[in-house]
Amino acid sequence: MIQPAIDRIHRSFDAQSMMKTLGASLIEVAEGHIRIKAPILPTTLQQQGFGHAGLTFSIGDSAAGFAALTLLPLDQEVVTAEIKLNLLAPARGDHLIATGKVVKAGRRLSVVTAEVHAINGQQETLIALLQGTMIPVPLG
Repeated sequence: MIQPAIDRIHRSFDAQSMMKTLGASLIEVAEGHIRIKAPILPTTLQQQGFGHAGLTFSIGDSAAGFAALTLLPLDQEVVTAEIKLNLLAPARGDHLIATGKVVKAGRRLSVVTAEVHAINGQQETLIALLQGTMIPVPLG
């Protein structure tokens, strides 16, 4: 990836107040591939003490969307048209890592996936799978 494209991803990510609220950060940016890390904070728990599905969905959706954005021209952004979430296990641990990937990039639609893992010490558990469709929109 060229530096202007990487910079654009970081600017767009930094503009998301939701990611700031969740304490999320970009940990990898590559063509068609993004990784986002978020701590499981006391403010992001569900009633049984696990990370809330909203946290899982939020970082999974963003990882998938930013993966699509890595393949778009610099004058475009991306929005989610639809996304499906399968929760596989409780979000137990210190933090979550969402890995977004592009399955098929198109001019009007991009099909994307994301895997979300919970990290608890040295243990990594796949807790969710997402699949969705992203639509390019004009920047601005």
